[in-house]
Amino acid sequence: MESKTARFTVLLDPRKKKAFEKLCASQDLTPSQVVRQLMRGYLEEHDVDYLNEALEDESKKG
Repeated sequence: MESKTARFTVLLDPRKKKAFEKLCASQDLTPSQVVRQLMRGYLEEHDVDYLNEALEDESKKG
């Protein structure tokens, strides 16, 4: 699991949000857990190496 977190704000239809939260709860997952899973899958699907990319960005700062 990631050691740092960042806020990600998403605007969506309230009905869709409610349905999503209900589905997550029925699977004993939080919406944040599901969104993180979806993001990891999307990055992997597009061959984005976000772990090494983050390390490269940090090394450029110092």
